[in-house]
Amino acid sequence: MTATAQIPGYTVGTWDIDPVHSDVTFSVRHMGVGKSRGRFGAFSAEIVTAEDLLQSSVTASIDVSSIDTRNADRDAHVRSADFFDAEQHPTATFRSTGIRQDGEDYLIDGEFTLKGVTKPVTLTAELNGFSDNLLGISATTTLNRSDFGVGPAGGAVVGEKIAITLDIEAQLRS
Repeated sequence: MTATAQIPGYTVGTWDIDPVHSDVTFSVRHMGVGKSRGRFGAFSAEIVTAEDLLQSSVTASIDVSSIDTRNADRDAHVRSADFFDAEQHPTATFRSTGIRQDGEDYLIDGEFTLKGVTKPVTLTAELNGFSDNLLGISATTTLNRSDFGVGPAGGAVVGEKIAITLDIEAQLRS
């Protein structure tokens, strides 16, 4: 039995993220003791579900200048050349290269580009379901910010590991 046969309501098609019902959030260690959290307000993606779910694909883009950490001064600093250099590199992108099943979860392998640097990344995804031309998926990954040349060297003030969480609702394209 294929993975798709086990998914109630599985629908083949092309899906677009509904930004009103989706979130792209992150957290990073701050000063070695706490965590700073934030979100991106502008992002898009195209998800293509194939007859065989493991042949599906996703491409996504995040407007890095849409960062919101609930602190305007910090947001401006993160947009600067010290971190994202949003003026020169306005978007972060993801392009899947493969999908593997891992128990009830799926591993979405891909290439993530941030600040002009592309590295392999794997998202651990949970397929939340299909309903009325809607698709729900949650995914997480952890990035090492220095791999992308983001922020100061070392992790004394800002930790090296950035935890990313995606909670996505997508609509079937007509």
